[in-house]
Amino acid sequence: MKKIISIVSPVYNEEGNIKFFYNELKKVLTTLKSEYEIIFVNDGSNDNSLVYLVEIAQIDDKVKIINLSRNFGHQLAITAGLDNAKGDCVIILDSDLQDPPSLISDLISKWENGYQIVNAKRRSRQDSFFKNLSAKVFYKFLNSILTNKIPENVGDYRLLDKKAVCILQNIKEKDRYLRGLSTWIGFKQTEVLFDREKRFSGKTHYPFSKMLSLALNAVFSFSRLPMKLATFFSTFFLLVSLGTIIYVVLSLIQGHTVAGWASTLLIFAVFSGIQMMVLAIISEYVGRIYTQVQNRPLYIIDEIIEK
Repeated sequence: MKKIISIVSPVYNEEGNIKFFYNELKKVLTTLKSEYEIIFVNDGSNDNSLVYLVEIAQIDDKVKIINLSRNFGHQLAITAGLDNAKGDCVIILDSDLQDPPSLISDLISKWENGYQIVNAKRRSRQDSFFKNLSAKVFYKFLNSILTNKIPENVGDYRLLDKKAVCILQNIKEKDRYLRGLSTWIGFKQTEVLFDREKRFSGKTHYPFSKMLSLALNAVFSFSRLPMKLATFFSTFFLLVSLGTIIYVVLSLIQGHTVAGWASTLLIFAVFSGIQMMVLAIISEYVGRIYTQVQNRPLYIIDEIIEK
């Protein structure tokens, strides 16, 4: 019995890429000896993306469209695809053609050799200087505080064995960082190198604000370092405050006038700033706990479209 390969591709306002991406994807999939399915997850697109997807699904019975009720975000759109994939392995692949479909054969070859997770690692990337620099700095920082290191220059483009997919399906984490989760679950992993191209059409859907949100999810979901920093700073400035109080009391006992309003103001300002930072760290964790205990569904499917 032939194995089934599932392709999961999240789509958000990709009307300029979809048809070309589909054609490039089919060129690769039709050369495989395995059966396959293509799952497009429409993540609340407000352009003609869904229209083009439906046109493709009408002529290709290998295509399934999961139309979400609104935009839930890239990570949850991928999650919806993973939850509805029936393949013996699943390949996550964005539809903007920055990650080449031509790499699929290499990913499958590694999987057939016994690897359960195969990461596509960027050997080079055609992104802006800021994006390249920020990504490099972020991964260096993240791996410096994590026990389970996350592969650098690896995005969401990867192959997951069915066993790994089943584990991810059972993880109901709301603020998801799939790159971290894919590493955290373990299994035998390897990587395939490739050169990342520019987007075929349109603008990136990961502006700085979304990159920052994803980075925060990575840090707060996989590290307790922020809480440890909050504890350290709180303890340090508590000692500074106690030292200041002792100094003031001794000065009063000895009959000296307490001078130095500038230093007092400085200590107060720094202490207040640290308090705000500690509260911000606590609020990040509390906010994530609040979202988790609400137990709302990760995503909502409006309809599933297939031939």
